[in-house]
Amino acid sequence: MTAEVFRDDWGIPHLRAADPLALVHAQGRNAATDRAWQLEVERHRAQGTSAAFLGPDALEWDRFARRARLADTARRCFDRLDPQTATWVRRYVAGVNDGLRESAHRAPEFAATGLAPGRWEDWTPLAVWLSHHILFAGFPSKLWRERVAELPGEQAVHLFATDGYAASGSNGWLVAPEHTATGAALLAGDPHRFIEDPGIYQQIHLACPDFDVVGLAVPGVPGIAHFGHTGTVAWAITNAMADYQDLYREQLRRTPTGVEALGPDGWQLAHTHTETIEVAGGPNETVEVVETDRGPIVIGTPDSPRPTVSLRYPPRVRGDLGFEALPALLRARTVADVDHALDDWVEPVNVVLAADTSGGLLHRVAGAVPFRNPLNLVRPVPAWEPGHQWQGWQRSLPRADVEGFAVMANERGLAEPLGVEFAAPHRAERITALLARSTAWTVEATAAVHTDTYLASAGRLLDELAGLDGLSPAAQTLRRQLQDWDRRMAADSAHAARFAELRSAVVRRIAAAPDLAALAEPTGLPALFAPWLSVTARVGYALEYLLDTELLPGHDRAALLRAAVEEVAGSGPTGQTWGERHRLAPWTALPADSPEPGPSLSGDHDCVLATSSVPGVTDLSARASAARYVWDLADRDNSRWIVPFGADGRPGHPHHRDQLPRWLHGELAPVVTDWTRLTKENSDD
Repeated sequence: MTAEVFRDDWGIPHLRAADPLALVHAQGRNAATDRAWQLEVERHRAQGTSAAFLGPDALEWDRFARRARLADTARRCFDRLDPQTATWVRRYVAGVNDGLRESAHRAPEFAATGLAPGRWEDWTPLAVWLSHHILFAGFPSKLWRERVAELPGEQAVHLFATDGYAASGSNGWLVAPEHTATGAALLAGDPHRFIEDPGIYQQIHLACPDFDVVGLAVPGVPGIAHFGHTGTVAWAITNAMADYQDLYREQLRRTPTGVEALGPDGWQLAHTHTETIEVAGGPNETVEVVETDRGPIVIGTPDSPRPTVSLRYPPRVRGDLGFEALPALLRARTVADVDHALDDWVEPVNVVLAADTSGGLLHRVAGAVPFRNPLNLVRPVPAWEPGHQWQGWQRSLPRADVEGFAVMANERGLAEPLGVEFAAPHRAERITALLARSTAWTVEATAAVHTDTYLASAGRLLDELAGLDGLSPAAQTLRRQLQDWDRRMAADSAHAARFAELRSAVVRRIAAAPDLAALAEPTGLPALFAPWLSVTARVGYALEYLLDTELLPGHDRAALLRAAVEEVAGSGPTGQTWGERHRLAPWTALPADSPEPGPSLSGDHDCVLATSSVPGVTDLSARASAARYVWDLADRDNSRWIVPFGADGRPGHPHHRDQLPRWLHGELAPVVTDWTRLTKENSDD
C-alpha cells in the first residue's frame, strides 16, 4: 500500500498510507484534487503574482507581498528547516504538483481566467502560511494610533483601541473531565476569519502506522497545525492578539553606491532591487524593493515626500516559521507532546488549549515574541534613534492551570503581557457564564455555546437610551421596543434589526463629529491598510467605550444620541429582521458579476456566534466561524465538526456547499474514523 483515499458521506478525505512520507504526499495530492483553484490563488498571492490573472483589484496585495518579501522569507525559512522536516514538506509539494497535473482541469476557474496551473516550489507551503498570517498581529493598527496622535491628540491614542477593534479572533473552550458527563475532557470552539469560498480550513483524516489524526488542515500546508485530535490528545488555538511585529519610520537617501538608511549607528547601505508585477487588463507595474537593517520598506519609497516605513517581523528576522512543530503534532500522544512540539512555534502567536485521555490539560501561549522597547508596541518608532532594536526573544510565554474549564476568546487574559489591543471581553465572559451552568457537559450540549447570540455590548448604548429626555412619541416607542428586547441578535428578530439601525446611526454621527473629521481625510497610505484606518469602523467597534469616556470634549453625548434615535424612529418601522440585513458576504477570487444576496445570519461581532458586521459601515458579515469543532476525549468518533461550505472547492460539485445548511443552523457533522464506514475512492475518481 502506498496511499489510499476514502470519503465519508460529506466527501471529506480520509487518507491512509504506509508511512508518513507517503501520507504527506497523498495529502498534497488530495489538496490539489479538491482545491486546485484555491491552491493556485494562494500560491500566486504569496508570490505577489495574483494580479496577472485577477486584474487590478489584486495589485494592492501583490505590491505588499513583493515589498514585504514574503516569498523570499519563505525560501529563507525553508532553507533552515531540519532535514527531516524539509523532506516531509518536499513530499507534500510533490503531491501538490502531481495533483495539479492530474486534476486542475476539473476546476472551471482556470479556463475562465486563462490561467495555467503552475509548479509549486519546496518553499511554497511556507509562503502560503506566511501570506495567510502576516496581518494577524495587526501591525496596521500602529499606523492608526500614530494618526490619532497627530490629529485628535496623544490623549486619544488608546481610546479607540480599548478592547474594541480586532482584526481576527476565535473562540475556544476546554471543559475538564470533572465537568463532563463522560469523565473525559471536551475541547470545542470556532476560528473566526474572513470567510472565503472555498474555505481556509479543510476537514481531513490522516493515518499511517505512526499516527492517526483528524483535524482542520489549511489547503497548501502539510499536516494539521491548528485543530487536531490524534485519538489520545486534542488541541486547538486562538489568536493571542500578541504584538510581535514592529514598524519603523525610516530616513532614506540615494547615493552613488545605492540607497542608504539612517540607523542608530549612522547611514547604512540598504538592499534594493526592482520587480515587475504583471497586471491583467492593466499596465504592468515596476516595484522597487528596499530592505533596511530593520526590515523591508512597506510604505513609501526613497523618493516619496511622505515618511517611509519598514516592517520587522519574526520569520524575516529568524528565518523560521516553526514548521518543525507540524509533523511533531501529528505524532503527539499526550499534552506534554503537544506542549513540547509548540515550544519552537513562531508564526502566528497563539493561545493553545489541549487535553488528553489521561486527564492531562494544557493552556499556554505559543509563538515568537521579541523583547523590545514598549513604545514599539504602540506605533511606528524612529529607526535612527537608539533603544528600539530587538533584544532577543521571550522564552517563558504565559501559561495557566486549567481548573474546571478554560476559555480563550482573544480577550485580555493569558496573553495580556504580550499585546496592546485585544478583543472585547464579552465573548469570553459569556462562554464562561454558559459553561458554569453545568457540570455534565456533552458534545451535543456544546451547540448552545457555539450558537449563543446574546449581545452584551448592547448594554451601554441601551443604558444611555434609557436616560434620554425630550424624545418624540415615535422615538419613545422605539426606546420601549429596545428596552423590551432580549439582546439576542437572532436572524428572525426585528428588534435586533432596529438596534443595529440605531447603533449605526450613532456610530456615523460620532465619526462625523468635527473633532474626528480629520481622521476621515485621505491618508495617502496603501489601500491595503484601509480597514485599520477607517474612523467609522474604529468608532463602531469601540462604541461602548466611546460612550463611557469624556476624552472627546466636542461631543454632546445626549444630543448626539437623541438625534440618532429620532433619525431611526423617523424612518418608520422597516419590518426587516436582523437576518434580512445581516447576510454572509464571503470573499471569492472571482466574484460573480451579479452576486445573489448571501444567506441570513444570526449573531454579531461581540456574540459568541461571532458573525461580524461593521457598525456604521455595513450589516453584511465577511467574518464569521471558518469552522466549528468539538473534540471528545472519551471517544473520538463522538467528535463533531463543520465548515461554512464543503469539502470540495469546485463550483457545482455535490460537496461544494453541502455543509452550509448545517453551518447556518449551528449543527455539526459527525467525525468518522471507522474505515469500514468510509467509501474507498478509485484512483481515477
